[in-house]
Amino acid sequence: MSRILSGECLCGRVKFSVTENFKDFYQCHCKQCQQLTGSAFASNILTTPDNIKWLCDQDQLTNYAHPSRDFSKSFCKTCGSAVPFINKTKTSLIVPAGSLNELPDIQPQANIFTSEEACWLKSGLKAEKFSGFAE
Repeated sequence: MSRILSGECLCGRVKFSVTENFKDFYQCHCKQCQQLTGSAFASNILTTPDNIKWLCDQDQLTNYAHPSRDFSKSFCKTCGSAVPFINKTKTSLIVPAGSLNELPDIQPQANIFTSEEACWLKSGLKAEKFSGFAE
């Protein structure tokens, strides 16, 4: 039996649950994902479009769909956190891995669009590590 995982935005106004019935887990390094996340890559888990139960009023959600390219993003209107959304082709529910409250059993399967990888990613992974703020 599959587990039910919960998720939410940073401010807690957007809450959802998904069944741990995931198809794929990708870390996308494309320029669009860098711009959408403000980070080196987006970590997205794919599942079926109907695999979500919203536990909040959906008017707290907003969506950005690029007018001429095949990508979009949903996020909380209050805190801006990425939340699940159905892709433009309506074939998958995209769950931002960081929006889940529990660790999923699935691990990243592929790093995609690595030809567009952030030029600072590799040196950043080698940088000094701290358990909290840098000293």
